[in-house]
Amino acid sequence: MEYLKSSISLKRYNHSVNVSATAVKLAEFYGCDSEKAGITGMVHDCARELDWPLLMDCLAKEDIFVDDLTLGIKELLHGPAAVHICRRVFGIEDEEILSAVRYHTTGRENMSLLEKIIYLSDFIEPSRSYEGVEEMRGLAFKNLDRALLLAFNLSIEYIISKNGLLHVNTILSRNCILKELQEI
Repeated sequence: MEYLKSSISLKRYNHSVNVSATAVKLAEFYGCDSEKAGITGMVHDCARELDWPLLMDCLAKEDIFVDDLTLGIKELLHGPAAVHICRRVFGIEDEEILSAVRYHTTGRENMSLLEKIIYLSDFIEPSRSYEGVEEMRGLAFKNLDRALLLAFNLSIEYIISKNGLLHVNTILSRNCILKELQEI
């Protein structure tokens, strides 16, 4: 993880440590592979602080398709771009880990358990402080999908409050989780 320490800020590194620890706890609670969760939590933001040309280079080297909306929003682009770093720098070839890294910013329809855990851990790790985070933390170990629904709702509300563009994956993710909860 020396590469990670040297390529991101201390604040981002500490965030990654917190996401990793939170993901391990959630994985153990929900019966997911905790080693995969810990690794994914550590590397999920490895491309977060790269500049635009490097992000684009990562995508090109992996031949990763991203939609036009993702291409226009750096905060979304680092997930898909991180797949290249995970493969080439960290030697990660596990598709479940790579998918969780790729979609940790938007979610996606029919998320795997690991994808759900990473998405939520990014929202609720201990250094996060915003209205609704305590409720989400409380739900996280009671009902993962209810906590995820709250995370998606808060994310969508925040993006709308900033007059930002909503990614279709976020809407599809939210709707998929909502349908799953209604079927229970």
